[in-house]
Amino acid sequence: MISALEALERLRRGNKRFVTGEVDHDATANRRHRPNMTASQNPFAILLACSDSRVPTELIFDQGIGDLFVIRVAGNIVAPSQIGSIEFAATQFGTRLVIVLGHTNCSAIIATLNELAKKDAPRSPNLRAIIDRVRPAIQHILTENGDHEAEEVVDAAVRANVRASVGRLQHGSLIIESLIDDGKLQICGAEYSIETGKVEFFVDE
Repeated sequence: MISALEALERLRRGNKRFVTGEVDHDATANRRHRPNMTASQNPFAILLACSDSRVPTELIFDQGIGDLFVIRVAGNIVAPSQIGSIEFAATQFGTRLVIVLGHTNCSAIIATLNELAKKDAPRSPNLRAIIDRVRPAIQHILTENGDHEAEEVVDAAVRANVRASVGRLQHGSLIIESLIDDGKLQICGAEYSIETGKVEFFVDE
């Protein structure tokens, strides 16, 4: 398995190709059905990403089938099932990089801001479970800024939620903590811009 640094660079190069419209023939070929993949898989990165249909993870990183182990949930939140999925991939495949991928104009973040501002009516218990996991990360942003519809407030909330999810993964599992301490796993936040197609990695945080 390649290192976390190599995996991150591979994602950077793939996103650059996606933005510029370049074609990677190997990645394109790897998007075709291949019966010989039934025996095993070897994903070089784990992605915890939002379910938003405008964020097609393999495409924005120009990767093919079998390259990424992707967990998608509204608001890229961290709950036990997401933690367990990451534990599984990291231990089963030896994958060394986890990316928590948020994105601009995230509907789950906007819904939470509206809820906090009392603009929306109470939601179903299942939807509220998502909002309740986002709320602690962004409550202070709304308190400090007031205008929950302002673009800069939404942008700050998206980033805060990504950082909070990274923190929950880093400290929410003895297995993950042990892998991090042993230098076998790195967790990094990132934000995908729906407007530009670019991914910004929060590598220095």
